[in-house]
Amino acid sequence: MGKTYGSESDHEPRAHKTLNSVQVSVAFIGVGALSLLYYLQIIGLWTLVGALVAIFVLASAIRIADQWEKAVVLRFGRFVGLKGPGLFAIVPIIDRVDKYVDQRVRITDFNAETTLTKDTVPVNVDAVVYWMVWDVEKSALEVQDYEYAINFVAQTGLRDTIGRHELADLLQHRDKIGEELQQTLDEQTNPWGITCQSVGIKDIVIPQALEDAMSKQAQAERERQARIILGTAETEIAYKFAEAAAQYRDDPVALQLRGMNMLFEGLKEKGSMVIVPSSALEAMNLGSIGGLASLGKQEGTK
Repeated sequence: MGKTYGSESDHEPRAHKTLNSVQVSVAFIGVGALSLLYYLQIIGLWTLVGALVAIFVLASAIRIADQWEKAVVLRFGRFVGLKGPGLFAIVPIIDRVDKYVDQRVRITDFNAETTLTKDTVPVNVDAVVYWMVWDVEKSALEVQDYEYAINFVAQTGLRDTIGRHELADLLQHRDKIGEELQQTLDEQTNPWGITCQSVGIKDIVIPQALEDAMSKQAQAERERQARIILGTAETEIAYKFAEAAAQYRDDPVALQLRGMNMLFEGLKEKGSMVIVPSSALEAMNLGSIGGLASLGKQEGTK
C-alpha cells in the first residue's frame, strides 16, 4: 500500500475540522455576555436558553478553510458549491461541509513487487508520483477516495509498464519509463479532476543471483575492452616502428644520430652504467663514440 505525503490527518480528506478560533471566540463572548445579563437579572431564564442556542447555532455556521483548501458544501445531500479559502459561513442544519480538499502538490510512493519484465526477469520497483487536484468539484463527485484510487492506478500502471520493457530498458532508461507511466496515469486521473505531474523511479531491485551474473559479465566485458585496447596499441607501435625502420634504412646518418642520442641519454645520469650489445654498436658505428664517452666520464670523475 502506498503512502501519501503533503496533507493533514494521515493524508485523508477531512470531512470536518475541529472548532476554529472564530467559533470559540463567538461562543465564549456570547456565553459570557449572556451570563452577565442573567446575573444582573436583565434577562430571564428562558431568554437565556434561547440566546445560548442561537449563539451556538451562529458559531456552528462559521467555518474556515486554509489557503490551499476548498470546502465542498452539500445542502440536504446535494452539491451546492465550493467555499474558501478563508472565512465563510454555511446555513446550520441545512448545509454541511462534506470535506476539505487540499490543492497542493502531493506525493504518493508505490511499488510493484516481483513483477516480470518482458524478458521474464522478476524485479521489485519502487516509484513515486507527484500529483495535485486541479478541479475540486470533479474530485469530490467523480471518485469516492481519490488518494486510494491514485495509489492503485499507479501500481497497476507500473506493473503494465514493467511487463512491456526488458530489464536493460528499465535499468538504462528510468526517465523514459517514468515519462511513459506519467502519461498513462494522467490519462486515467484527468476525468477525476486530478493531474499527475511527474513520476520518478526510485529503485529497481533484481535477484541477487542475477546481480552477481551481471557483475561478472560487466567485469568480463571490461577485461575484453582492455585487451582490445592493448592489442590496438601494440599494432600502432609496430606500425610506427616499421616506419622508423624504413627511415633509418634509407638514411644511415639518422640511425647513427639516433644511437648517439640513446647513448647520451643513458650516460647523462651520474653513476649509471649502460650495456650496449656489440652488434648494435657495429650497426650504428658507435664503438669509438662509446669509448670516448666512457673515457670522458672517467676523466670527469677523477
